[in-house]
Amino acid sequence: MSMERLSQQVTAYVAWKRQLMREITRYRSWLAHNHLSSDAVEAKLERALKLLRTDHITLAFVGEYSRGKTELINSLFFSEYGQRMLPSRAGRTTMCPTELFFDPRSERSYIRLLPIETRAAQASVAQFKRIPSHWVNIPLDLSDPDNMVQAFTQVAKTKPMPVAQAIQLGFHPDMLESAGKPGIVLVPAWRHAIVNFDHPLLRQGLRILDTPGLNALGSEPELTLSMLPSAQAIIFLLSADTGVTASDMAVWQQHILHLDEENPVCLLAVLNKIDVLWDDLAGEAFVQHAIEKIRSATAKQLGIASENVLPVSAKQALLAKVRKDQALFERSQLADLETLLCERIVAQKERLIEDRVVNQVLGLLQNSQHVLNLRLGKVREQHQLLSSHQQDNGQLLFELTAKTKEDHGQHHKRLLGLKTNQRLLKRQGDLLRNSVRSEQLDGHLELLGKNLTGSWTTFGINQTILHFFRSLEADLHNLGHEAELANKMVAAIYRRHNEDNPLHGVDAPLFNLKRPLRELKQLQVQADQFRLHLKTILTNQSTLSRRFFATLVQEVIGLHQRLRQDAEQWASDALMPLMQHTLENKQLLETHMLRLKALAQETQQSRQRSQHLAGYNSELEQQLAQANDMLRVLRRPAPVQRQGKVVSLPGAGRNLSVAE
Repeated sequence: MSMERLSQQVTAYVAWKRQLMREITRYRSWLAHNHLSSDAVEAKLERALKLLRTDHITLAFVGEYSRGKTELINSLFFSEYGQRMLPSRAGRTTMCPTELFFDPRSERSYIRLLPIETRAAQASVAQFKRIPSHWVNIPLDLSDPDNMVQAFTQVAKTKPMPVAQAIQLGFHPDMLESAGKPGIVLVPAWRHAIVNFDHPLLRQGLRILDTPGLNALGSEPELTLSMLPSAQAIIFLLSADTGVTASDMAVWQQHILHLDEENPVCLLAVLNKIDVLWDDLAGEAFVQHAIEKIRSATAKQLGIASENVLPVSAKQALLAKVRKDQALFERSQLADLETLLCERIVAQKERLIEDRVVNQVLGLLQNSQHVLNLRLGKVREQHQLLSSHQQDNGQLLFELTAKTKEDHGQHHKRLLGLKTNQRLLKRQGDLLRNSVRSEQLDGHLELLGKNLTGSWTTFGINQTILHFFRSLEADLHNLGHEAELANKMVAAIYRRHNEDNPLHGVDAPLFNLKRPLRELKQLQVQADQFRLHLKTILTNQSTLSRRFFATLVQEVIGLHQRLRQDAEQWASDALMPLMQHTLENKQLLETHMLRLKALAQETQQSRQRSQHLAGYNSELEQQLAQANDMLRVLRRPAPVQRQGKVVSLPGAGRNLSVAE
């Protein structure tokens, strides 16, 4: 078995997304063709398409040095090259965080390396990514595997440096190797590496993040504050010959364990190097018992289910794939990890897309379908009336036109009322945004910087951080108060709509602050961990601490920006289902009135009039059939669900099931 299955799952997932994009584009055209579109609906559909276009899957490999992270990546993704692509040998190989992806905008494959000296600046890696001149660029020749291996070895390079300078760059001297000279240590030559090359899985949107050990995680705050939380799966590497060491537990507790509390992340522990337990004399049963014993002990130490701990031998799996040795591959047990990656990661992404895109578009489309069904029912009823009153259907057409005009007037009046409510809600949205306005955050950040500069002691830092987060919590509390008022207003509007339209009841979309509050709490937890677990907080106050808080500040600024955007978007979209329902009704009634007036003014026989109305009936049926077809496609289960699989997904103390 190989990663062919994951490749198939990812390919099916990408094909499903493309199908969704086609149907959303088709729905936009359908709305425009039938004069049912509006700016708000158009904007919402464009956001859905953008999300689908920019979506990707990130796998992060985390663990201490010499746990086999890079070897596992080689065996999972690069065995077809017949040798190790990423540098993997005894000792420390991945010296800096390395991102592997495919950039379709780039004409050539490359490795870009950010010099370690850039750590002296407060700028984050994300900020440096926007400044190409700071990076060293190495071209990659995909047709020459030896050239690729040589290029990849650059990632593992180190450089000698005085201890004092290393400390200034955020390293703790106890965690660095000696360069063989007094006062000189070896540090990674690079702060970050990004690798762009064409690989089938990377082309489909898969991204891989390979991270160094605890020292790098602690001294590069962006990893733990931003990069790891944004990954869809964390593969935590342990070694079967050492079990869970103190440094392993430090990585787990400080940087990994909290990630699955709020985020939809797939968290797996991989117990690597099980080949050290292989004993042909003792027999396979003895070996499997020993592996299972270590697996159970590991799960207990980490506090996770034993099925989330996967024993493998990455080295033997790579060898088996290169030699095409099926028996050795099965013994390496890599297939279990591959299967779990296939099922869990893609299933999670499917659920996210269904929640953020499919269900949103389905709501709009069902609105359109409901309005068309109402109109079609009216046309059929009027057609029947005309057929049964052939002698006086001229008068009847006049009466039907008058009734349709009355209905149109009611919907026009409702639309005006909704527009008034929309203006009121916009003002409430302004109040929501003002609760988290950027000027207010600037004040908090200015005070934070001032207090940190003046009090680099444990007590001073504690009080400064505590005050900063209390100020942010107060902002969110005020936002929550305004959100409560806004939610009451929206709930009342929806309640009136549902009373007027009992067959088209719609739940009010309420503004929810649970997620941003959890994000803020998580940032505070990580700030506390930084204070409590890093010895450098007092000895290296100038560089690492400044960079940590600069990164923390960027995350808080991002959280504030998302809150303002969410508030604005919510205020804009909250009444959209009702606006869409009323507007589509109004526009269809206008079309209907024109048809009836045209029929009433004609001097044709009643039979011909009936035929014209029947033609209009057919047009509506065709529109409805198109809407039903789009609904059918959008409602199709996502690929993993379509296979009828039930996938247990690890979450915050619970298992979620995904089934067809």
